[in-house]
Amino acid sequence: MTYEPTIGLEIHAELCTTTKMFCNSKNDSDEKIPNVNICPVCMAHPGVLPTINKEAIRQVLRVGLSVNGNLADYSEFDRKNYFYPDIPKAYQLSQYEFPLVSGGSLLGVGLTRIHLEEDTARSSHTSDTTQSFVDFNRAGVPLMELVTEPEIHSAKQAGAFARELQLLLRTLGASHAHMEKGEMRVEVNISLARNKDELGTKVEVKNLNSFRAVERAIAFEIDRQSKLLDAGEKVVQETRGWDENKNGTFSQRLKEEEADYRYFPDPDLPKLKLSEEDEFSVEVLSQTIPELPWDRRDRLTATLGLRADDAEMYVIDDKLHQLLMSTIEHLEPSDYTLASNYISNNLVAVSVPAGSHVSDNVNSKELATVIELASTGDISSNGAVELIAYVAHGGIHVLQEAEKRGLIQQNDDAALKQLVDTILSENSDVAAEFKSGKEQALQFLVGQGMRVSNGSANPEKVKEMLRKELS
Repeated sequence: MTYEPTIGLEIHAELCTTTKMFCNSKNDSDEKIPNVNICPVCMAHPGVLPTINKEAIRQVLRVGLSVNGNLADYSEFDRKNYFYPDIPKAYQLSQYEFPLVSGGSLLGVGLTRIHLEEDTARSSHTSDTTQSFVDFNRAGVPLMELVTEPEIHSAKQAGAFARELQLLLRTLGASHAHMEKGEMRVEVNISLARNKDELGTKVEVKNLNSFRAVERAIAFEIDRQSKLLDAGEKVVQETRGWDENKNGTFSQRLKEEEADYRYFPDPDLPKLKLSEEDEFSVEVLSQTIPELPWDRRDRLTATLGLRADDAEMYVIDDKLHQLLMSTIEHLEPSDYTLASNYISNNLVAVSVPAGSHVSDNVNSKELATVIELASTGDISSNGAVELIAYVAHGGIHVLQEAEKRGLIQQNDDAALKQLVDTILSENSDVAAEFKSGKEQALQFLVGQGMRVSNGSANPEKVKEMLRKELS
């Protein structure tokens, strides 16, 4: 039997702040030495008092504004009570009834809420499972949680949503969102029913740390739950983990309900009246929002006429986007697409030193000169690719380099006419083959023209003149 999956996502992202959420310990996901970015507050020593990180609140509000969410006027932090060895206090400071953001949408999927909490420490286990270690560097790092409405109905849609959120966070500078570092983690809630208007028993899959894992975990759960339902068995409401090696989920524990966490307002933190802070006003926050990914896509495709695949590259890579925009300042609109093609296909293929970006040494005006020469036929497409490789390493004058390397094509009609006459007189048998219908003979004649001219003749003009003479 066919079942309709209904999926909701809970996505956590560590925020880009200098310090942790409630103390002044360093927030550094790249720290390799365990237990150095800690202090009495994030280690929950008796008698300590937390302090709210204002920058973390600002970043969450900026995300909320970008997705057209409703920014809270009043908010507070709650204690979420449950014990794990990687939570020093045995409770987590989070938000329950009064999140910073409610509503909004992303990629057509409605959002329930966006709130702030603190991250846990990081646990690791030895291969023989006899020892476990806890690194508290991550404990207390500001963590944004975004919860969607259950409006996703496929693994592909879920993966696309997570990728778009990652792109938004990076565009805003709110989070680096590297999934391989645990800076962004996805949890999937999935149920199956006979149709989309019904909800089945919800199963949660925790801590998915790649888009591939998100899509594969959903596909696995759809298959697993479908087989249970087909066999007349019930799906158990539970929390499951993902085993990358076995390509499957596994049961971890029965799913907790909200009452199990015993939320209550934290007595050590002040209530937040956000309207009293000028920097949290919509007017001020709006001035900090850059061009958003979906707006850039629309501009590049609708206004500049770029292909969707090329536009996506410039949405993801801001340095390439800046190079494109500075390059087309020197070009006519008719050459915008050509510029994009050479950047997205050829420039990005040039090898550069590790740690550097291919655009770092490019002079956009010189790159534009390459595009103009290719557009007018003064250089061939191969010549353009060759020049782009030189432009990528900087310090060249394109016209001088093109002339030095013999890349400027001969376009003079009189000179090309003389060349064509020579080719035809020396290859009359091939010319006869073309006239008899052998189309590939024309390409041979063009090749002869390139040989005789030492590659300087414009091959398209040579082909055009040959065809005219032989017609």
